[in-house]
Amino acid sequence: MDFTMKDKATGARTSQTRTKTVPAKTRSTPATGRRKQGQSDERIVHGDNLDVLRTMPAESAQLIYIDPPFNTGTTQKRQRMRTVRDAAGDRTGFGGARYRTERVASGNGYADDFDDFLAFLEPRLREAYRVLSTEGSLFFHIDYREVHYCKVMLDGIFGRECFQNEIIWAYDYGARSKKRWPAKHDTILWYTKDPKLYTFNLEECDRIAYMAPTLVGAVKAARGKTPTDVWWHTIVSPTGKEKTGYPTQKPLGVMERIVKVHSNAGDMVLDFFAGSGSTAEAAAKHGRRWMMIDANKEAIVVMKRRLAKWL
Repeated sequence: MDFTMKDKATGARTSQTRTKTVPAKTRSTPATGRRKQGQSDERIVHGDNLDVLRTMPAESAQLIYIDPPFNTGTTQKRQRMRTVRDAAGDRTGFGGARYRTERVASGNGYADDFDDFLAFLEPRLREAYRVLSTEGSLFFHIDYREVHYCKVMLDGIFGRECFQNEIIWAYDYGARSKKRWPAKHDTILWYTKDPKLYTFNLEECDRIAYMAPTLVGAVKAARGKTPTDVWWHTIVSPTGKEKTGYPTQKPLGVMERIVKVHSNAGDMVLDFFAGSGSTAEAAAKHGRRWMMIDANKEAIVVMKRRLAKWL
């Protein structure tokens, strides 16, 4: 396994406020999950996530987010394009010149195909349950192909009473099928270790615009509202500054919402299908500790570059 570490002076964590549904409760931070002498706060680990999880202390992470492969049956790759001057091209550039768009092959990617997807996930999710703190949350990101089967499995591991929300991340980008309704959403399942005691800092959440602002008045419209369980958020722009080049990169805005609401400063945030490292950037920006695990060498390269200032 390869480790990228950041050395810091050891310091004890203070008590923090954890939120029930109602009311709030204060507890002391448990010993598990705190750094030891010489141990890094921020780590990128290259290896099989099941092997790594088995080495982690019980109840050592306060927030776990994972975005496992969706079992699409394809190889996930970043699509790159270039333009070439061509009088018969498909787009117009500066000064009216015509250009042709060409797709450029990319070697970056991973196989997203499993003979038994649930058998692959189950031991990893059981380890996630063990590693999750008593007041922690797991966010499981999947799409329509497997979400129903995964929820039944998670109910069996966490208990149906610990299922809190099915969050729909809706976006409006890409091709549109003409044979069925286009699939333009992912599902994020939120489970807690305890059905009633967990971190939920709603006051930390970003606010969104009202769909009918004239119906709520100027004051409320200016303040905005907290989101529901349907999150409208664009994907990462293929040409934007946030883009890392790693396929299936998730937007920082979605990750920051999860991190801010469902963890506290100093908490450990774990992502063991880390990919491009969006979870780590969201955690680092908001004063959380983090550990990212991925078996893909390209993911490790991308994360080391993206997270360099925190390593």
